[in-house]
Amino acid sequence: MKKLINNSEQVVEEMINGMVAAHPKDIKRLDGENIIIRYNTIGNEKVSLVSGGGSGHEPAHAGYVGYGMLDAAVCGSVFTSPTPDKVYEAIKAVKSDKGVLLIIKNYSGDVMNFEMAKDMAEMEGVKVQSVIVDDDVAVENSTYTIGRRGIAGTVFVHKIAGAKAEEGASLEEVKNIAEKVIKNLGSMGVALTSCIVPEAKKPTFTLKDDEMEIGVGIHGEPGICRETLKTSDEITEKLLHKILENLKVSFGEEVAVMINGLGATPLMELYIVNNKVQKILNEKGINIYKTYVGEFMTSLEMAGCSITLLKLDDELKKLLDAPANTIGFK
Repeated sequence: MKKLINNSEQVVEEMINGMVAAHPKDIKRLDGENIIIRYNTIGNEKVSLVSGGGSGHEPAHAGYVGYGMLDAAVCGSVFTSPTPDKVYEAIKAVKSDKGVLLIIKNYSGDVMNFEMAKDMAEMEGVKVQSVIVDDDVAVENSTYTIGRRGIAGTVFVHKIAGAKAEEGASLEEVKNIAEKVIKNLGSMGVALTSCIVPEAKKPTFTLKDDEMEIGVGIHGEPGICRETLKTSDEITEKLLHKILENLKVSFGEEVAVMINGLGATPLMELYIVNNKVQKILNEKGINIYKTYVGEFMTSLEMAGCSITLLKLDDELKKLLDAPANTIGFK
């Protein structure tokens, strides 16, 4: 195992310090906590958005703290949900009279801990609502989840709910738009290699040189099948077919596309994937409104990618186009 770390027990601590040092005018660390908040607190003018989860998925979620997206991100240990008390501290740090919306990826630990924090905050008189993102179309039930997993499509929820909150919308309105995004999201990924959790010092799973895992989760959870490695076009067609089958996108409808690298895939390869995605969607008469290619929700150094489609209407397009200023998304 080769990693640019000092001590496996300090990776999150040192990462957060390095992130804040690189962006001192945009974000800050909540004293004594692995929590990133907006540099300029927002007061009571808007609903506050809080998200987070295990570290190792950067830029998610700390990279999405800032104008137009999140107000706080809670960083758990690598691939480990933050505890309820930490989520509660984040809620308290950015709470607003308009309320707080928790954006939770559908993993059992995240759901349990964020919902417990919600209960704690409500006992203190804070208005809190939550949404659960379950965009992974690969499997219905999986390791660590009941129902579909939450993966890279979560970034679209941050972006659009964040834009709605910046408009001064109510907590109910921000929650409703987040749920609308979730309903119209579909994602699926493929892994070519495993990731290595620093403290484990060994791959999470093993693939032969000529194998790939279709439908893998962002923590290395098993997908729907393990197959002999195919060409980029063949892999893309398989992933996109499953997403389109699930979303039921019709001729003439518009979508946003996200091609997300899992940590060790060159941009060259992500653009090759996008090339095929664009061809397939064009052939089907599906209009592509906007395309994002890059690393948005990674899995340490896993090689592979995920594809996300978001069905759009005029309301979602307007909010997707709204300005945002964060480390990981502009």
